[in-house]
Amino acid sequence: MGTDWQDQARHRNSPIVALVTGATGAIGQAIAGRIASRPGYEVVLLCRDPAKGAAAVADIQRRTGNTQVRCALADLARQVSIAALAKRWAGPAHVLVNNAAVAPRRREETPEGIELQFATNVLGYFWMITAFRERLAESAPARVVNVASYWAGGLDLKDLEFQRRPYDNDAAYLQSKQADRMLTIAFADRLKDTGVTVNACHPGDVASTLSRSLGFGGHESPDQAALTPAWLATEAIGAAATGQYFEGQRAVQCRFGADREAVKALYRACAGYG
Repeated sequence: MGTDWQDQARHRNSPIVALVTGATGAIGQAIAGRIASRPGYEVVLLCRDPAKGAAAVADIQRRTGNTQVRCALADLARQVSIAALAKRWAGPAHVLVNNAAVAPRRREETPEGIELQFATNVLGYFWMITAFRERLAESAPARVVNVASYWAGGLDLKDLEFQRRPYDNDAAYLQSKQADRMLTIAFADRLKDTGVTVNACHPGDVASTLSRSLGFGGHESPDQAALTPAWLATEAIGAAATGQYFEGQRAVQCRFGADREAVKALYRACAGYG
């Protein structure tokens, strides 16, 4: 299955279409660039800022020579924006890389009143997979890559939005990345008979806007950090495996997926947002 889907696309004389969320950030742009450097890929950068999106497209096209790179606008913290994107989407979607993330130092809310980190880092992943579920299945074999983190834990199913707990952006980020890893299990189970695989990974440690908001630096370049997500998005492993978590291009046992009741409860909680 790994190379078959690439061969099928080339034989149809049509590209493999990959969507990357948060594609104007350091790691997201590097993931998109790595995918665009592969022959036969069309890459769509999903972003909020049209100027940043246009600049990222121009940079990736210049570096890779791939003219099939474009930008589509969407606010990954808002379901209405994601639904509108899916409604106007035309053509196949073979790869979805969920990467968009924020870590504001103070508690913020979306216009719908949802805590911003949870809305972007967790519900954004949930809504993107849900909105593009049928499109991915129609385009199968297809795959979803959820960029999570080894920096994960502390999920409170009774206080997902830090309404009872004092907000701390690091704690909120840890919780969101645990949730991403758990949702990977949930969607892998639900999509297992559709030809769509779902895997999660830790990217790499980069000095970025997000890491600085969390008070961390970074010892890797964006391109190094993008290696594992892009590998899952383009190589055979991303089609052969599903419901797994990877670090450094290796499968690692994810302790968060072992509690299947908690995984189901998180899925139900996310589904309750719309």
